[in-house]
Amino acid sequence: MPELDRPRGLPSLRGLPRRAQLGIVALLLLATAGAGSYLAADDAQAVAPPPPPDVTVSQPLKRAITEWDDYTGRFEASQAVDIRPRVSGQLVSVHYRDGDIVRKGQLLFTIDQRPFQAALAEARARAASAETQLALARSEYARAARLVDDEAISREEVDTLRAAAKSAEASVAAAEAAVRSRQLDLDFTQIRAPATGRISDRRVDVGNLVGANDTLLTTLLALDPIYFRFDGSEALYLKGLRERGAGAAQQVEIRLQDEANYNWRGKVDFTDNAIDPGSGTMRGRAVIANPDYFLAPGMFGNMRLTSGGSVEALLVPDAAVRTDQARKVVFVVAADGTVAARPVVPGPMVGGLRSIREGLKLDDRVVIKGVQFAMPGAKVNTRPGRIDPPAQLAAAPALPAPASQATLALN
Repeated sequence: MPELDRPRGLPSLRGLPRRAQLGIVALLLLATAGAGSYLAADDAQAVAPPPPPDVTVSQPLKRAITEWDDYTGRFEASQAVDIRPRVSGQLVSVHYRDGDIVRKGQLLFTIDQRPFQAALAEARARAASAETQLALARSEYARAARLVDDEAISREEVDTLRAAAKSAEASVAAAEAAVRSRQLDLDFTQIRAPATGRISDRRVDVGNLVGANDTLLTTLLALDPIYFRFDGSEALYLKGLRERGAGAAQQVEIRLQDEANYNWRGKVDFTDNAIDPGSGTMRGRAVIANPDYFLAPGMFGNMRLTSGGSVEALLVPDAAVRTDQARKVVFVVAADGTVAARPVVPGPMVGGLRSIREGLKLDDRVVIKGVQFAMPGAKVNTRPGRIDPPAQLAAAPALPAPASQATLALN
């Protein structure tokens, strides 16, 4: 019998009895068959389906909430004034400290008054002279009027004297106007605050010459109340019109960048008369009380706006809402344990829960824990859970509203 092919390194069977050779071959065949059976068993175990994952499900909460539309914007002064002199002259004094809160009518700057005092004195002297000339003209006209009946004076001379008296009256009026003008110039040498607000630093030092209506002395910002400027989309503008009605009061709440609560309250007092065709937005403005001048122009804020009405909404944990490409979904479990992805329209946050505007029913079993294990069409083992009501329910109404996009409607 020819020798069987053998792998390199194995001992040769040549020289062994025929019966021994056949026994070795049989053993090799049995070993090969056993290894194949073992591998087949491993493959069978590898393709066995895993058990369904465990998830926690709960029905959504139903609550009455107040929805808010969210905006971002910046604060700006309700009145901004560039302080410039109305007469020319030398600046002789500054009556405030840079950055002060000044009151309307408070003295800010003084320009050298001496030239204007002299001009006023001259105008008053001319007015006095005009008064004297007027008295003389009236006296001469009165005497002539008495003599005309005696034909001691011609009527032409009387008419001339009457015209002279009228001219003297006009001269007096002009002189009095000049006095008022010079008085105004003198008054303008004292530059006063046109409004109550915070003033900036002075731009001109004492001793410099300033030009009328030209030199910028400082700026003044009226901050109580203060404005909050924002831009809203056309969709939000239309939504507001339909929900609140044109001209209805629109209450707003604002929080600053380092605040968790919406502490600042006011109302919308202006919306523009047209939508910007380039950006598709409408300019709006809210007015906020700022008695302690804490808010400053340029500060960034988040604003929410509502009409004060409430709507019924379903609430689920925010983590239960997943993103599937361009849509939002929640996973619901049928009675047989099959998972389905339900498209929804999410609303604002309410005390840590996400409100759902459309797509969800009150009796749906929503996956609230183990969402990462839920696959549409797959089976799951469900465990009952519960969605805790927002803590806002137990909050006292006097406490600040939490930093959310909607609040529970308290009855």
